[in-house]
Formats: sequence, structure tokens, C-alpha cells
Amino acid sequence: MLEIKNLSTYYGAINALSSVTVRIDSKELVAVLGANGAGKSTLLRSISGLITPKEGEISFEGESISRLAAHRRVELGIAMVPEGRGIFPNLTVLENLKIGAYLFRKEPTQTKSDAILEKVYDHFPVIKERRDQRAGTLSGGEQQMLSIGRALMSRPRLLLLDEPSMGLSPLYVAEIFKLLIKINRDGTTILLVEQNANAALKIAHRGYVLDRGTIAYADTSERLMSSEEVKSAYLS
Repeated sequence: MLEIKNLSTYYGAINALSSVTVRIDSKELVAVLGANGAGKSTLLRSISGLITPKEGEISFEGESISRLAAHRRVELGIAMVPEGRGIFPNLTVLENLKIGAYLFRKEPTQTKSDAILEKVYDHFPVIKERRDQRAGTLSGGEQQMLSIGRALMSRPRLLLLDEPSMGLSPLYVAEIFKLLIKINRDGTTILLVEQNANAALKIAHRGYVLDRGTIAYADTSERLMSSEEVKSAYLS
């Protein structure tokens, strides 16, 4: 589904990613791990079109998207849940969700938008209960659910998540990760960036470990979890 070849991305003179090659197959859940500053968020931003790589190629469903604007990538089926959630705190929960459905804002697709909304509510019943509440008054875990739900409103084929467990209690982390398993089993391909390596590898099919902008390890989750090098560096 997604193929990245020899991707290099810079912030000014700083080389954030260097010759990164990644593959994600349809309906996989793939984790990207690494320390702060390893390039994880830069990888997602490059895929989503928020930043433009200097070198390399990004292909989605066999077509190059390397030079496409971010909104065109959403139209193709790529949605991102940003680090820090990125909700609109002064809007209601429902208004935040409707922003995610802008692709279906015109008639006669309103029926489709309503159906997607009900599906999101099925995933996140607490969000439905709070649909008329201002998003900024939600708990951190509920805000993360809202951020994921808003991304799902575009009906993505590939869902990118940047540190969804950040700042959440262990209870909410477990709940969020259970929901990601369900979303993946329902057919959505997921690329998950996480510092919580243990939790991510427990739900992922495969994983990549980034170290200072390069791929240090790439294998199945089981093999990464059993690797002494990976365990000592990232899972301790």
C-alpha cells in the first residue's frame, strides 16, 4: 500500500531522515519506534505532506505522492492524528468531527458523512455522549479519542498516528490501543509512531526502529521484542 524509498528530509541544514526505506502492506499495523529526535514525527509529516523531503520517493497504492499537497493525500485516503491531538478546544466534539468529514460536506454525500459519524460513535461511545460539549473540556484520553475519531471521519485507508499514548494514564493507553486493534481489524491500515515501544509492538504486526534518522532495525514485532539489542536500547 505505502512504499517509501531512500527518503531524506531536512530542517534547514539539519538532516532529520537519511535514506529511509519503509514498506506497509494493506491492512497491516506497523509500529515505528525510537528515542526523541530519532525522526519518527518527521517520517509521518513527510508521508502526510506537511513537509517536503529533499530526496527519495513516496508511493501510495502504486502511485507517487511525493509532490502532492497534503489535502490531496487526504483525498487519496491518508489521514493523520498529530502529536498533541490538535483538536479545536472552543468547538464542540461534533463540530470537531465534522471538520474531519470535509470531503463529504456537499450534497448528496451528506448521508455518507452521517453513516461515517455513526461508525465513529460505535468506536468511541464516550465521544457520542459528549458530542455537544466543548472539546477543550474533555479529559486527555477523551481528546485523543476525538482526534482519532476526527481522522476516521475522512474514511482513510491509511491512518497515521503520532504518539497517541503521550500524556495519558495507563488505563487510557490500554483503551486507545485496544481501539487501534479494532480499527485495524475493521480494515484500516495503520502506521503507529510510539515511544511506548512495548505497548506498540504488542499490537503491531511489524516494526521499524529509527535511530538518528536512519532505520536501525526492521522485523516482525515478535523478533524485535526478542532481540537483545532492541530490548536493551528501547524496551527496558
